[in-house]
Amino acid sequence: MKIAELLKKKMTISFEVFPPKDNVPMDGILKTLSRLYEFKPDFISCTYGAGGTNKGRSVEVCNAVIKSGNVIMPHFTCIGNSRGDIKNTIAGYADMGVENILAIRGDLPAGWEGTRGDFSHADELINFIGTAFPQICIAAGAYPEKHIAAPSMESDIAWLRSKQDNGAQFIMTQLCHDIAAFERFLEKIRRAGVTIPVVAGIMPVLSRDPIIKMTISNGCSIPAELAAILGKYPDDPQSFAKAGIEYTVLQIHRYTATGTNGLHLYSLNKWEELAVILKAAGIGN
Repeated sequence: MKIAELLKKKMTISFEVFPPKDNVPMDGILKTLSRLYEFKPDFISCTYGAGGTNKGRSVEVCNAVIKSGNVIMPHFTCIGNSRGDIKNTIAGYADMGVENILAIRGDLPAGWEGTRGDFSHADELINFIGTAFPQICIAAGAYPEKHIAAPSMESDIAWLRSKQDNGAQFIMTQLCHDIAAFERFLEKIRRAGVTIPVVAGIMPVLSRDPIIKMTISNGCSIPAELAAILGKYPDDPQSFAKAGIEYTVLQIHRYTATGTNGLHLYSLNKWEELAVILKAAGIGN
């Protein structure tokens, strides 16, 4: 099932997972996936590590999702990939039954200058995959509060428009806690002629230090409401998690009200907390 076709019919619910390290059994991620399937997701996305690490384990995860009868969308980056690497990898995915790919530049590993691959930007990668594999539905990444390396919001939106014009069929956003900023992002990209559907990435607020690190490393803002939770429970992880879950449920409802085409929750490979959030938000009940 091509995700772009699903987005024409409904607001999608989906989850992101990441593969285990090479020396870790698949049992944990398979259990997480089995519990996430109970919420009838429209698709699952799967990352892999910086510089292509864990790419093989990502293939294992993708294969497991396909065998379960669910829709998978692997992430694929420019990092370290030649045209030949890209063709071989995407052909392998297609042979497995993959119909959707998230094509992004990817984060540069520490010490790297440039992607060390044949493409420097996601729009080039999107065009190449779309030309070589027209049967694949391609998603593009986007940053509602601007990519941390972009000189301006306007330049970032221009790159997003280029991704659409080069064949991206829908957008997956990076985390954004600021709903007003997300709404401004939607308004600005529509004015710029970006017409493809937008799926909002939502990072559940579960642990204090990781949420601070992930938010700041992506150049995202911390709204006052979230800052209050961060400040109130610096040394009480259980109370923080409870308040964070309540905050995430509210964020799901707020995102739904923006008219976004889909909600994509970063599971962090944790199904117990996510199940509580989804049930409280009225998803899968």
